[in-house]
Amino acid sequence: MSTRFTAYQSIEIAVPEQPIPIQHYLRQPQRLVNALVDPSRIQQLSDEVFRLKMRPLNFMSLSIQPTVDMRVWAESNGTIYLRSLNCEILGVEYINERFTLNLKGYLLPEPQVTSTVIKGRADLEVLLDFPPPFSYTPKPILEATGNGLLKSVLLTIKQRLLHQLLGDYCRWVTLQTREKALEDKSMPLFNPEQL
Repeated sequence: MSTRFTAYQSIEIAVPEQPIPIQHYLRQPQRLVNALVDPSRIQQLSDEVFRLKMRPLNFMSLSIQPTVDMRVWAESNGTIYLRSLNCEILGVEYINERFTLNLKGYLLPEPQVTSTVIKGRADLEVLLDFPPPFSYTPKPILEATGNGLLKSVLLTIKQRLLHQLLGDYCRWVTLQTREKALEDKSMPLFNPEQL
């Protein structure tokens, strides 16, 4: 019995004004991925593709640990897009062969009069063909449990993004402005009187 689970999560973050606009920060997918997921659970496969090892999830009496390959890329305006490319369930081969995960999302910086607001949305869908005894469980119970689990996953990601993104952005701006100041000091000034 194939069952479909879905969840979505929206986000809106007010970004305090900084010397470097957040659009510049958002053009670096690696930084965003590190804000979304604990860096110890990330493997970078290419410039835009990352393998994320999720924490084990408990669904009824099953414990599954998805590993998701994600493409994360930025447009020139600073909009970030996320798409899942592949997913593997570690440890439960029966589930792995009958499991499909689709995740897509975006973060869009919208300049306001005195600040920028980042708006975003993530949509998560899982298709799973359950083995017995789960296949005997009423479908509404499976769907309610699965949808609740997906919502909690997206909410966890949202909370991490809310707590990590602005802090990392502010640290990045400080580092960039410090490096620029050092470069400016180390450049010799041309003084025609010295000739």
